[in-house]
Amino acid sequence: MHLKKIRLELARDHDFPEGSNERGYEFVAPLTPDDHLDAAAWKTHRERCAVRRFWKGEIDERGLLVHKPGGSWAFHYDDPDAADDEEAGYRFSQHLIRIGEYVSIREHKDHMRTFRVVSVTDI
Repeated sequence: MHLKKIRLELARDHDFPEGSNERGYEFVAPLTPDDHLDAAAWKTHRERCAVRRFWKGEIDERGLLVHKPGGSWAFHYDDPDAADDEEAGYRFSQHLIRIGEYVSIREHKDHMRTFRVVSVTDI
């Protein structure tokens, strides 16, 4: 098992031209030896694959990393007040989860944002 704690921080975009280390995600996930999300290991350890969304000025959201039918990945939150309590990783199954790499996440309001992987540590 190769569970890792992964931190993503907002990359530069039109709202944040310098990016932001106060906006992003921390999550636990199993990675393959070549730094991809490991769907087989996730099945065994899914209850440990927690996510925390942090965004300056907002309350942190907490949930789980989920592997959906068809192979896509998402962050699922248990928010009964939210119309859509999932945020989908764009092509997460193909991206390297390695420091310096970039990933995109489709947030609640269907807004796609890019994040930089800033840390990957053993659990």
